[in-house]
Amino acid sequence: MTWLGWTKAGGLMAMVLAGTAASSTPADTAVAAALKDRLPKTEVAKIDCATVEGLCEVTAGKSLFYVDKSARYLIVGHLYDMETRQDLTSARLLEINPEALLGGASRRQEAEDDGEGDALASAQAGMPVARDYPVRKAAAVAGDVGAQQSVSLAGLPANGAIEWGSGGQRVTIFTDFRCSYCRALTNTLETMNVTVSERPISVLGSRALSERVLCAKDRVRALRRAYAGETPAEATCDTSGLDANERFARAHGFTGTPVIVRSDGAVLQGFRSKEVLVAWLNGAKS
Repeated sequence: MTWLGWTKAGGLMAMVLAGTAASSTPADTAVAAALKDRLPKTEVAKIDCATVEGLCEVTAGKSLFYVDKSARYLIVGHLYDMETRQDLTSARLLEINPEALLGGASRRQEAEDDGEGDALASAQAGMPVARDYPVRKAAAVAGDVGAQQSVSLAGLPANGAIEWGSGGQRVTIFTDFRCSYCRALTNTLETMNVTVSERPISVLGSRALSERVLCAKDRVRALRRAYAGETPAEATCDTSGLDANERFARAHGFTGTPVIVRSDGAVLQGFRSKEVLVAWLNGAKS
C-alpha cells in the first residue's frame, strides 16, 4: 500500500490549482469543497474525477489518494487496470515525482519531523496517521548485502529474456522499462565484464512496452530505446515468457524493480553502485 504524505502548513486549496482550473469538472469542484471541510490541513494540487468511473484521484503534494464523488470515503492504495494490466497509481506517482520511486516501487518521501502532518488524524479521529519516510538511496549503501534470498532460475523460459553483453560473469535482472533505477542499473552493467539476461516485468504498467521490446527484430536496440523514453515499433510474437517472468516475480516477492540475480541464485533487490556490484558478483559460489 502507498502511504500518504501530508504537508505541515496551510489549509486545503478550495479549488484545484489555477493551471488546471480551466479543465475542472463540476464533480472536481464539489469534491474540492468537501475535502476542504474534511481535511482542512491538506494541500490539494489536483482532483481528477473523470478518468476512473466512480472515483476521484486526489494529488496532494507528491502523494495520491482516492475518494468517491461525495468525498465521504477515502481510499489509500494502488489502483490497477485489470484489462491493460497497469498499475495506474505507480504510473501517476512516477509522473509526479520520479525520485520517489526506488526500483519501480513507490517509496515514501521524507516526512515533516515536527508532527504537524497529521491531516487525516485531525479530520477523522482514530484513523492511523500516514507518514512518509526517507528514500533510501541504495546506490550509497555498500554494506547491506548480508543475508540474501536465493532462487533458482532453471524453470524460466528463454523466450522471456533479452540477452546482452559479452562478459565472463552472467547475471539476470528483472526490470521495468519505466523504472529510472533499472535504466541506471543497465547503464552500470554495460561498463562491467558481464553477460546480462534481462527479464522485463510490469510493475509500472509497462507490459505493452515490454511486448514491443521482446518482439522487436533487434531486441537490444529496442531495449535501449525503451529506457530512453521512446516507444519501439509495434510487433507481435510469443510473449508467454513475460507471463512466466511475472509469475516468477510474484512467487518470490519481487514487488519492485530492479532485482538482480547472481549466477549462484543469490538475490539483490534495488540499484547498487558499480563497486558494490563488482564485489557482490565476485562473491558468487561456484
